[in-house]
Amino acid sequence: MHQYIKEIATHEGQQATLKGWVANIRESKTNIFIVLRDGTGFMQCVIGLDDVGEAQFEAAKRLSLESSLALTGNVIKDERQMGGYELQATALEVYSYSKDYPIKVNENEHGVRHLADRRHLWLRSKRQWAVMRVRNQIIMGIHEFFQNKGFVQMDAPIFTGNACEGTTTLFATDFFGEEAFLSQSGQLYGEAMAMAQGLIYTFGPTFRAEKSDTPRHLAEFWMIEPEMAFYDNEMNMDLIEGFIKHVINRVIEKCPVELEALERDVEKLKGVNQSFPRVPYTDAVKILRGEQDVNGRNAIAVQEADLAAAKQGIEDNLKDIAERETAIKAGMKKGARKFNEAKIAALRKEIAYMEEQVRNIPKWIESAKNFKGGEDFGGSDETVLTRVFDAPVMVYNWPTKIKAFYMKEVEGDPDHVKGVDLLAPEGYGEIVGGSERETDIDILLRKIKEHELPMSEFEWYLDLRRFGSVPHAGFGLGLERIVRWCCGLDHLRETIPFPRRYGRLLP
Repeated sequence: MHQYIKEIATHEGQQATLKGWVANIRESKTNIFIVLRDGTGFMQCVIGLDDVGEAQFEAAKRLSLESSLALTGNVIKDERQMGGYELQATALEVYSYSKDYPIKVNENEHGVRHLADRRHLWLRSKRQWAVMRVRNQIIMGIHEFFQNKGFVQMDAPIFTGNACEGTTTLFATDFFGEEAFLSQSGQLYGEAMAMAQGLIYTFGPTFRAEKSDTPRHLAEFWMIEPEMAFYDNEMNMDLIEGFIKHVINRVIEKCPVELEALERDVEKLKGVNQSFPRVPYTDAVKILRGEQDVNGRNAIAVQEADLAAAKQGIEDNLKDIAERETAIKAGMKKGARKFNEAKIAALRKEIAYMEEQVRNIPKWIESAKNFKGGEDFGGSDETVLTRVFDAPVMVYNWPTKIKAFYMKEVEGDPDHVKGVDLLAPEGYGEIVGGSERETDIDILLRKIKEHELPMSEFEWYLDLRRFGSVPHAGFGLGLERIVRWCCGLDHLRETIPFPRRYGRLLP
């Protein structure tokens, strides 16, 4: 019987056996220091010559990154170590020696392609370990929220015969000699299931054949799509807000170690614990252009201030780096040198981020000033909007022409529909899209024709209006997008175990 790192605190002062892989290793003449990972966490283990004997010490000296082994020893409390504990080994058993592991401890030394080509190994790194565990808690939080509210999980098909969002982003495939498509969304089927169960949610993979290689796009991703009978869009927005708050707060509670490993600013995540601003699209356009302030804050002025702060930050960091480098050259103890070298690396990382802001913010300002009403918001527009509020923002009542055919028209205003997008702060953009659904069959018939969709393939969907139609609403959450936001990631490719996106099918 062996123990897991996550529960090691319960064995303080006792002997324990850990089994895992070498995540980092360094040695001196009489000690070998290993950071062991076992899937539940990371822990420093010390193998001393006097403690294990010469034969086992020699075996330990042959260890390298990702060698697998079992270590038995005494658990000692040490606040300086990760997790607050250290294992002082008295015996070891090597399962497998690893040779020439292709990913360095500091993965930043590799290019993105090198890591992506070795995704099956990259998943072992501490950062990726943390991301996947946050993803897991998000999934658990999603199920917890809906199950506690009486929703029934139901599954939508992956093979479909019709489009949900539009025909241009479908993956076509052969279904026993008949053309079929990989699902863009389970939403239409969700409507049918809600008419049977009242409150349902689907949770499954969806596919979009967009040749887009941006940080916000994947070709295969997971969607959570609740559908609620007898809901209007106000009730829909209430549910979205409660749902996001529940999931984010669960991650904060359950994943402190993982968020620390990701260097995530938890205080920014706690920003969900306020009322989410709800802004009509027409007002959002005015705010974006700088024509309408929000609580004394102007979108253009905020961006100009951010630009000035980034320029000053670069200047300050460069000065700090120069002073530390001078001190290192003058000579200092090994510990102090390593501390300063790590600080310099962190400062350079901050500079890279601020330099990107200096490049991008002028473009964002120009785009915002010249935004044309009636168009969809781009990524930079969403960033500017959320920066004004510093909170998740709901934009509702969107132009009809840029939204899906099934969204209900605003009463007396057919040019707008009762759709809602939730924009996450810090530049993470849209993570939820939803709407109240159109219940008027005549309007739906017209919309299907206007979108040039094959009427015959939507007859089953129209039956939902013919037989017991009721007001209803729903939304879709992109799982990988909320993972990206929670973890503070630059790209969606790190949010899913094996990403499938434009240009990437392997491993």
